[in-house]
Amino acid sequence: MRLENRVAVVTGGGSGIGRAIARAFAQSGAKVVIADIHADAARESASLIQKEGGIALSITTDVANPASVQNLVAATLQHYGEVHVLMNNAAIQVNKRIEDTEDEEWNRQMAVNVGGVFLCSKYFLPPLRATRGAIINMSSVNGTFVEPMCAGYCATKAAILGFTKAVAIDHGWEGIRVNAICPGYIDSGLAEGYFLAQSDPAAARAQAGRLHALRRIGKPEEVARLAVFLASDDASFMTGAAIAVDGGFSAGLPGN
Repeated sequence: MRLENRVAVVTGGGSGIGRAIARAFAQSGAKVVIADIHADAARESASLIQKEGGIALSITTDVANPASVQNLVAATLQHYGEVHVLMNNAAIQVNKRIEDTEDEEWNRQMAVNVGGVFLCSKYFLPPLRATRGAIINMSSVNGTFVEPMCAGYCATKAAILGFTKAVAIDHGWEGIRVNAICPGYIDSGLAEGYFLAQSDPAAARAQAGRLHALRRIGKPEEVARLAVFLASDDASFMTGAAIAVDGGFSAGLPGN
């Protein structure tokens, strides 16, 4: 199996794309750590993996809190002894124009989406250096082009792309690979929140599907398969890259 005998940490692994990635890592042989601010969701993901025959541990974590992230690192090493893959997936989305966005909402979105990637990368670097491991950051097609009602979210996803390249350059000589995934609309929590924020959620969902060349939104498992590839030796010469898994959304086709 691609990830046999490896330890993979997935932030935001309690639901949506994060849960799908955690399951795919486990199905590929990895021992998985589910890090999520929602303790019940993290435990549910870990339990699901265990029922499927995999190995998983849940750790309640606020990725925007340095002490919480340091606890995640310590608990992971105490339980498994090493780390090979860090999947920085945790994120939130505020679906508002900037003048309607509260200062606290803006700051929290930045702290989770960008600060969480920074903190987890920073504190996991020593054990990843020891295993010549991989960091995978969850960006978005909205890191390169934007849509209405999510300026803050778009800003964070663009920042992650720059961060990914910078860390790849800084640590490539140590054998650490750093790449980003850029999904289009995926049938999971954040996209659902975006649809519900629109005046007609059903129409918004249908329109989102038409924006993609494949004329549908994606499934979390379709993103998870790319994450497994990037975490594995099959991607051994890939670093500093941003890979779209978006059904052709970023190809620029108009909705019709």
